[in-house]
Amino acid sequence: MSEAVLQDLDIRAGAAIADGPEWLEPVRRAAADRFAVIGFPAARDEEWRFTPIAPITRGIWRPSPGVAARVPADRLAPFIFGQAEWSTLVFVNGAYSEALSRVMDLPRGVLVGSLAEALRGDGAVLRAHLTRHAPMEGSSFTALNTAGFRDGGLVHVPAGLDLDRPVHFVYLTTADAEGTAIHPRNLIVVERGAHASVIESYVTLVPDAVYWTNPVTEVAAAAGSWLEHTRIQRESERAHHVALTQVDQQRDSHYRSFSMAMGGALARHNLHVRLNDENIETLMYGLYLTRGEQVVDNHTAIFHDQPNCRSWEVYKGVLDDRSRAVFNGKVFVRPEAQKTDAKQTNRNLLLSDWAKVNTKPQLEIFADDVKCTHGATVGRLDDVALFYARSRGVPKEAAERLLTYAFAAEVIEEVALEPVRNELDRLVLSRLEAQRGGGAAGQG
Repeated sequence: MSEAVLQDLDIRAGAAIADGPEWLEPVRRAAADRFAVIGFPAARDEEWRFTPIAPITRGIWRPSPGVAARVPADRLAPFIFGQAEWSTLVFVNGAYSEALSRVMDLPRGVLVGSLAEALRGDGAVLRAHLTRHAPMEGSSFTALNTAGFRDGGLVHVPAGLDLDRPVHFVYLTTADAEGTAIHPRNLIVVERGAHASVIESYVTLVPDAVYWTNPVTEVAAAAGSWLEHTRIQRESERAHHVALTQVDQQRDSHYRSFSMAMGGALARHNLHVRLNDENIETLMYGLYLTRGEQVVDNHTAIFHDQPNCRSWEVYKGVLDDRSRAVFNGKVFVRPEAQKTDAKQTNRNLLLSDWAKVNTKPQLEIFADDVKCTHGATVGRLDDVALFYARSRGVPKEAAERLLTYAFAAEVIEEVALEPVRNELDRLVLSRLEAQRGGGAAGQG
């Protein structure tokens, strides 16, 4: 089966990017060989036992055309937060669209652009970081991406520079994506003392299209750097999305992540952050909203490898109809990582008797001088709060919507970029209005 998948997707060593550097070809070959050996995860695999990947593994996928389809510029407007001054890289069905993209004036030395184009010129940054952070041994999906990626977004901020305006990667699918597998690869490198904000959006113009997106994002945060990383997944609700974000942080760095998932029949995001030195801060916030029979899976891992570091993680879910969510959050504290301060929370709100959550926050601590806590809750709307609202004349549906929004808004408030925060507010309110007015379970 593994060989058939590679053949169907036309994945061959060095074939995905024309004129790519020589050093990348053996990496691709090793990744293809790795996938051929291990194949897709099995149901007995502990890391995947709650993730129903059969629609992916049993599907017959063809490669994305590799040429961006023509899309009128106005069709992009709902996805870019109305910020014409932000650098925006648009990939249509996985291929870079120069017509839809814009790169604004940047500080001298900053690199923002298409990864495929950058690879044609090679460069020390790519050689040092691309495929060096996300281990293909960790997941067959990562191996498949490494073997087959064609393009993606690249941000490199040299030491000491402040990228004062965000960079936005937009992955847009059209009707041409039907039946295809897309393997985007993103690389974000923030050098010593530099500051940046990067947004990833996965969106669609065809809400009922069936396709598979398999992105990998590598983040290198050097000493004293600051990065805000926002990830918004709004794929077709019949599509499949399996992603990895791998972050390496160095001394005194700050990484702030916000992840929202609303789309996909199956959507899984693996977020792994490694704290490689002292005095590192990692903040991870997440929100997922599910309906119909959607499955959204968040697997996070924070590796405290050195002392005097802090991590804070809060993920929230709102589930309706017969949908299901999975949360598996791990915090690893090595013996030398004394004075670690780590907090992890997963909270879920069920709007339906049929919705279900599998939540498993985990701590693995091998140091004795630490402050580590974790917890998870699964419940329904507070009857007392609901009664209070209704006793003051708020109709039942409006009261339920208001309380549900308040539950979600607590984590949305952690988004630092105001235009993004306002748009996420609007998206959540629109989604809740549609769900609460949708009738019986199973309707969306």
